[in-house]
Amino acid sequence: PRGFRMTSRVQNDHKDDVRMQADIPPDLAVLWDELQGLKDLVLSLKAAEVGQRQSLRNMESRLRDGEMEVEQQRHSMEGLAETLSQYRKEMINPALRTEADRKLIVVNTDLSKKVEKLEEQSKDVFSALALELPFLQTRLRASELTVEQLRRKSADDQKVAFSAGLTDSGPVGPFDEERTLIFSKVITDIGNAYNQTTGVFRAPVRGLYFFSFTAADYQKGYMGLHLYRNNLPIIFNLDLNDHGGYASTSNGVALQLEAGDEVRLSLPASYRLYDDVRNFSVFSGFLLFAI
Repeated sequence: PRGFRMTSRVQNDHKDDVRMQADIPPDLAVLWDELQGLKDLVLSLKAAEVGQRQSLRNMESRLRDGEMEVEQQRHSMEGLAETLSQYRKEMINPALRTEADRKLIVVNTDLSKKVEKLEEQSKDVFSALALELPFLQTRLRASELTVEQLRRKSADDQKVAFSAGLTDSGPVGPFDEERTLIFSKVITDIGNAYNQTTGVFRAPVRGLYFFSFTAADYQKGYMGLHLYRNNLPIIFNLDLNDHGGYASTSNGVALQLEAGDEVRLSLPASYRLYDDVRNFSVFSGFLLFAI
């Protein structure tokens, strides 16, 4: 039947986004491009932040390497000190004193060179760290602040609103089982959050949303709707048209949604509705504010 499909999830979000972008009215193309630009800028800043964090980790690795080298040199100096102690003992024997003096001079010279080299390397490492680390920390803080400001601005500037009529085909239902209603006649869709192919609204950002609907019929019998958040029923609106002629039922609700949450309407089994070019049955919703 026209105007309905079984409840299903969209398997390829990218294709939906491309299809929805193609449906953007010309007067909203600038807003769409601006939001896409903000998204690309946030991704770029996040990539820069990752690079800066990697630079900090590299500096920390160099510092640890320097500390390890200092420790190795310390052990070497301890070994040389033990050697010096042994030479001092040998000098007690006059026959060995001359040879011990020569060895002592060699050891002292070698030790002095190693100490000087170690001190020079340590100064270079710590000087480089002292110069680079504050700069990298400042850049990292600035990037984090910029990303947060852009995230908040993107959320604050997000504009979401839609309205859609059910069908131009007349009666819808009754069916043997509950079905998701596909309001295929898009009247307004700012933000492209409503999918006219599946009848499902998907929240683009975390925030407080308001939804409303009107359902109509002209024959005797029950008419009504379920409103679902994801797979959880939120509202069940019911009316009995016991006199014939046009009758309608309406309702609305404010819902706090997470980004990606879905809202839809469904027709209970054995119920029916009516719609035509006059839009008797309409589904609407909009973002009150981001959270």
